[in-house]
Amino acid sequence: MPSNVKRWVGRRLMKRAGGDGLDLARLRVVPRSVSMPLRRNGLDPVPDLGTVRETEPVHMLKRLFGLNIWIVTGYDEARAVLADSSRFSNDIRPLVGGGDSAGAEGIGGLGFTDPPDHTRLRKFLTPEFTMRRLARLEPLIAGIVERQLDEVEAAGPVADLVPTFAFPIPFQVICELLGLPVEDRERFRQLGPARFDLSQGGVGVFGSATDSRQFLFEMVAKQRKDPGEGLIGEILRAHGDEIDDVELGGLADGVFLGGYETSASMLALGTLVLLQNPATYAALGHDDAELDRVVEELLRYLSVVQVAFPRFARRDMDLFGQRVSKGDLVSVSLSGANRDPQTFGLDADAFNPHRLGGNGPGSAHFGFGHGFHRCVGSELARMELRCAYRALARRFPDLSLAAPVDDLRFRDFSIVYGVEALPVRLRSEATAFGAEQPFGVAG
Repeated sequence: MPSNVKRWVGRRLMKRAGGDGLDLARLRVVPRSVSMPLRRNGLDPVPDLGTVRETEPVHMLKRLFGLNIWIVTGYDEARAVLADSSRFSNDIRPLVGGGDSAGAEGIGGLGFTDPPDHTRLRKFLTPEFTMRRLARLEPLIAGIVERQLDEVEAAGPVADLVPTFAFPIPFQVICELLGLPVEDRERFRQLGPARFDLSQGGVGVFGSATDSRQFLFEMVAKQRKDPGEGLIGEILRAHGDEIDDVELGGLADGVFLGGYETSASMLALGTLVLLQNPATYAALGHDDAELDRVVEELLRYLSVVQVAFPRFARRDMDLFGQRVSKGDLVSVSLSGANRDPQTFGLDADAFNPHRLGGNGPGSAHFGFGHGFHRCVGSELARMELRCAYRALARRFPDLSLAAPVDDLRFRDFSIVYGVEALPVRLRSEATAFGAEQPFGVAG
């Protein structure tokens, strides 16, 4: 394409994206040329990601709308970028449009916030995610899991685990954690998955945020008058004079985003992996040490959050041999770094719960990110996964896939990877036959 044509196309795309500057909230199409870190073949990142990691672990994907977009795929390189708040900023508000005020309302949670704002806001959340506070949720989580397994049982002998198991469990846990009234939950239920789907560009991502954000602003305003028993009420009781409704609504929105779709994807995809490894699945119901190892390896292997929150270079720099300019967008591929054979061994692309040197509680994988933006709810997520996988293996020890893996439809081009449906057979034919005739056949 001639250079003058390229310039004309660029100007037209810039105009469509947001007038004189890039406004991600108005971007209708994310070019496929920058989508490689979000593409997979089944459970595996596309081979191009491994090739880039091997040859150029800090790689410029594209120059788009005057912005250089870099992808970091190597483990050591990713760890360095994720931990570096002095050379990188997470503040995306200038690219969302409308100035700081609109940006503050448009972006929830801590992932797009820099210190000192990040430090101030995180201190409100951290006490709610200590092991002592989370321990009170364990019986509640167990009860939610058992009720959902009852629904799975009722849907059998073949059931889809996505709507009956994977999504309802984290949704109910998040609602209980936030302290949302039961009568308001149905309105809230469908507001999560579209937040990570890039198929409609920034318009889809930021547009779908509006309803859930507004809902949570309303909940905060209501609870400011009458604080509930959950996280929103606890923060209002302890720090109500230090945080406004928009900030607290944003924190609650971040908790919702971080704990709903991600945990649902882990439950569905993790079960798929386990059913392909029946010996491992069978051990989960009675071996807690094996359960811990399995959860950590699934977090590494699946890396359902495919890329970390975007970083922006604060200044010109040399980044592992690449010249990164001030303002460049630097994205870390968590799925790429978690499959780096230099760290996790030559079988890094395989599921191996007995992997040496890679996993264990407090392990080195980036399933929850790294650095001061590491997921504040990581221990809650582990608690949910352990409880759900254990209960599933105990209730349905003969669980098997009811469709070929090649027929499953995965959620393409989404920041959080997932599967659309997971049909399973609850019991083997022999077990089902035996259940119908509990006393056997007279000989």
